[in-house]
Amino acid sequence: MIDPQEFIQHLQANAVEFFTGVPDSLLKDFCACLEQVPLAGQHIISANEGGAVALALGYHLATRKVPLVYLQNSGLGNIINPLLSLADMEVYSIPLLLVIGWRGEPGVHDEPQHKKQGRVMLSMLDAMEIPYSVLGPEVDNAKAALTNALAHVGKTGTPYALVIRKGTFKSCTIPRVDKWEFPLSREEAIQQVLDVIDRRDVLVSTTGMPSREVYEYRSKRSEGHQRDFLTVGGMGHASQIALGIALQKPGRSVYCLDGDGALLMHMGALALNGVLNPPNFRHIILNNGAHDSVGGQPTVALDVDVPGIARAAAYASVFRAQTKHELHACLIALKGSIGPSLLEIRVRCGARKDVGRPVTTPRQNKNAFMDFVEE
Repeated sequence: MIDPQEFIQHLQANAVEFFTGVPDSLLKDFCACLEQVPLAGQHIISANEGGAVALALGYHLATRKVPLVYLQNSGLGNIINPLLSLADMEVYSIPLLLVIGWRGEPGVHDEPQHKKQGRVMLSMLDAMEIPYSVLGPEVDNAKAALTNALAHVGKTGTPYALVIRKGTFKSCTIPRVDKWEFPLSREEAIQQVLDVIDRRDVLVSTTGMPSREVYEYRSKRSEGHQRDFLTVGGMGHASQIALGIALQKPGRSVYCLDGDGALLMHMGALALNGVLNPPNFRHIILNNGAHDSVGGQPTVALDVDVPGIARAAAYASVFRAQTKHELHACLIALKGSIGPSLLEIRVRCGARKDVGRPVTTPRQNKNAFMDFVEE
């Protein structure tokens, strides 16, 4: 296994001093160590992976140095455009080091949304003509791989990828970063939401822990899962799925249960939600200021005015809550509002260790959901 601190130190010793990307559970120890990079602006958690490539490109233009972009392989779709239309040898030829977490590696158990992504990832890199090396738990010293990667980047002035298998990085212990301690947990907030919405209402939940917590609470109450579309992949796209449903089913209230990291990833969706003006669209943001499902790395969502942004994007009504009492009042107001409406619920980080996972397949969920929406 690779010590992530030594990995980063070796990068810095070779003048790789700028790091940006979107956190990944396979890279959480690497990301945790990056939080200790001392110089302000030298490590930036980006809104999405394509934005990380653009940040890295700007850094190179300003310094001539090689930047590093990290991501989960599910983010490859977000970086294809800037990689091929900007960084490629046939365009601007930008030296760039990619560190990619290999979710869904063939033969390694993973969630359904990662299986196809994991199976085709190396083929995608081949199709983009991006050379790569694979690092796994059997590697004790990554210096040789890093040296080869940096030599290629320096010689060709083009991107090179280090593909990281599950269990590659050793645990990284760093000082605890203070987080906002709001009264409500995310799970408590979700349960309160599900207690208030009507039986005919449609729910679209974002990827990660929120969908798992929705599924488990429905199971606990023996309600079935047909009312919920679990957006198990496609981070940042839940609100557009909900918008598509709301526009086609104007007689049904459609709730989108979103996360702060997902909201930031594709914030342009807010403008479309607001301007298209569906009166049955209700957008709930669970904001803990963190990428909680993949390690708790910070987002900037608690540093900006989410309701204010929604108001500026033409949402008809906006609300904010952070206590049980406030949330109940806001949910009643949200339920009675003419949308598009947004409710930001500020919650603390963390989740139970034993939160379950869906036992039905995504296709079963889809079919049951479509039957419910047709009623």
